[in-house]
Amino acid sequence: MTESSMSRLEHGPRRGETIIMLHGNNAGSWMWEPQTDRLPDRHVLTPDLPALGERYREPWPGMAGAADDIAEIIREHALDGTAHVVGLSLGGVVATHLAHRHPGLVRSCMITGAPLAGLTRLERLLIPPQLPLWRQRWYWRAQAMAFGIPADARDVFVDSAVRVAPETNRETYREVAAGIPEGLIAYPGPLLAIAGEKEQRSVRDAFPTLRRRAPQLQSWIAPGMHHPWNVEDPDLFTDVIREFVDTGRWTPADRRPQASDAPGGPAAQR
Repeated sequence: MTESSMSRLEHGPRRGETIIMLHGNNAGSWMWEPQTDRLPDRHVLTPDLPALGERYREPWPGMAGAADDIAEIIREHALDGTAHVVGLSLGGVVATHLAHRHPGLVRSCMITGAPLAGLTRLERLLIPPQLPLWRQRWYWRAQAMAFGIPADARDVFVDSAVRVAPETNRETYREVAAGIPEGLIAYPGPLLAIAGEKEQRSVRDAFPTLRRRAPQLQSWIAPGMHHPWNVEDPDLFTDVIREFVDTGRWTPADRRPQASDAPGGPAAQR
């Protein structure tokens, strides 16, 4: 990635700790605009993955190659050469490989919508016949509606999706369907995996597999959310990022102590 293209994808002041956000398949760095707008005080990198976004003319290098590509961006552009990593869908799978291959570059890792244990049998039956349709605008317009993507973001979503090369679609599908290799992941830092309540079951089904390999894993089901919920509820998504980056943990509102539970509160006075 050139310096000129990287400058468009670097946001906020060059101070503090860097957050790098990895987008989903058939998408690009544009999908993180709701977050960069809400994190003006943070140093954020939103690179395009190889073969996707504005890099759609490049060949797909495989998950390991994509992770190495992002590792080089972190070394060159992140503050102190390290970053908090946020990955959605395919970006979440790449983030997992990144944390395994380059753990010293990763301060924390938050992944969402990533079927890390592979796709279900039903998904393996239904998705391959759809791959030729991934170059059709009508297909992605329908997906945008199903995903809950706001109307003002649908055109750029469709534009990004239809220009991805067929071979990239085939290869990324093959790797995602297979799941992460045995032995991945050897990352000891803060790790958060999230599934939207309304997305495919294979995402949440990956939690036990990931927890066996990374016992420190925290997991959460985002209530009412579809797959790209960073645009569906950008405030909540950004709140999760901010708290996890700052504390290494995420505590949903329904699990937080109520005022009546605090020391000296009404509950203590009864």
